[in-house]
Amino acid sequence: MDDTSAGDGTLLVTTPDGRELEVLAGGDAGGFPLLLHGGTPTAAVRYRPLDEAAARLGLRLVTYSRPGYGASTPRPPTLDGPRVAEDVADVVTILDALDLDEFLTLGWSGGGPRALACAALLPARCRAAGTLAGVAPYDAAGLDWYAGMGPENIEDFEAAAQGRAAYEELLAHSLTPLFTATADDVAAAFGGVLTPTDAAAMTGDFAAWTAETFRRAGAQGIVGAVEDGLAIVGPWGFDLADVRVPVAVWQGRQDAMVPYEHGAWLAAHVPGAEAHLFEDEGHVTLIAQVDVVLADLIRLAGLAGPGQG
Repeated sequence: MDDTSAGDGTLLVTTPDGRELEVLAGGDAGGFPLLLHGGTPTAAVRYRPLDEAAARLGLRLVTYSRPGYGASTPRPPTLDGPRVAEDVADVVTILDALDLDEFLTLGWSGGGPRALACAALLPARCRAAGTLAGVAPYDAAGLDWYAGMGPENIEDFEAAAQGRAAYEELLAHSLTPLFTATADDVAAAFGGVLTPTDAAAMTGDFAAWTAETFRRAGAQGIVGAVEDGLAIVGPWGFDLADVRVPVAVWQGRQDAMVPYEHGAWLAAHVPGAEAHLFEDEGHVTLIAQVDVVLADLIRLAGLAGPGQG
């Protein structure tokens, strides 16, 4: 596949069907690949603490904007809706364009299902996967999916479950505060989904990065967020029971975006998953533990550690 520089530190990678994917690389340029799947809605924006953590641990950090976010071309809408599994084909395109074979993967929030999809569908290449406050399947047996979730996210996902038209109508209004937020007002833009634990962490460089990634996610309007939300509440297109690579599940009780029970459910239903469940962590605060999370992924994959030997 052809790839071209976008002139701002990103790379535009062309897919077999002619779309472009906005890709961002950092960390240790010669390190073992780590593919990061961002949350919903986010796009590929450099975050210095994450770059530095990856570099310290000998990891080449690769992230990308999913279709419709940033400069990534949207997929044409389909009658039966998007599938999380479709993003795995884009992952393969990116890895091949960068001449990368095996990799680790980590998904935060709405990126969690994508990391699990890589674990299920790319077992020969994905050495280990982690979910960080990752969402569980919408039809997860025995899980009250909305229990403990903030009112804004409940409204969002309920609209998504009603279908594209209802979801587009809601997001046309509800995402404006996020897509236009600055570092100073991004915490307020979250509303009731930001717990006191997370609000205390939404400051400084992290708040600035969060605001920037939301603005980047909205570069094409709501199209990326619509596809993202529909994919999360629809069938994911793969079976969690097919996961055979090591998986770690990280989740905090003080999380009103993706409730604690999602992480507990995943830890119980992903074969062999290791659970890291905390009473005092939230959705945002887990990012501060990125060194620990990435070091754990390296351990799970059986790699040597910083520099991988």
